[in-house]
Amino acid sequence: QVQLAESGGGSVQPGGSLRLSCVASGSIFSIWTMGWYRQIPGKQRELVATVIPDGSTTYVDSVKGRFTISRDNAKNTVYLQMNNLKPEDTAVYYCKAEGVMTTTLQALGDYWGQGTQVTVSS
Repeated sequence: QVQLAESGGGSVQPGGSLRLSCVASGSIFSIWTMGWYRQIPGKQRELVATVIPDGSTTYVDSVKGRFTISRDNAKNTVYLQMNNLKPEDTAVYYCKAEGVMTTTLQALGDYWGQGTQVTVSS
């Protein structure tokens, strides 16, 4: 069993910062891609950022220069540092772990967290 738990969401004013954390737990052998997605009600879930084990990252254009994704492989944890937040960043943010190998070494799988609300308003 693999579970992802997000934390760090909240309400901030435009220009403020938040740091999201997501811890993957369970019978995990390794994780390939860890990422953050966000979703506004009625809209498609959007990929925000990804990071692979060597630290290489990708970002959606709208957050480049403002958000930083990172991970701690030893702790199976991924972070999203969000600076200079804007109202359009308001969404539920979901953590995702892709290419998860469990300790049974049987197959790879993907897992989602439950989501954490980020609200940016003046």
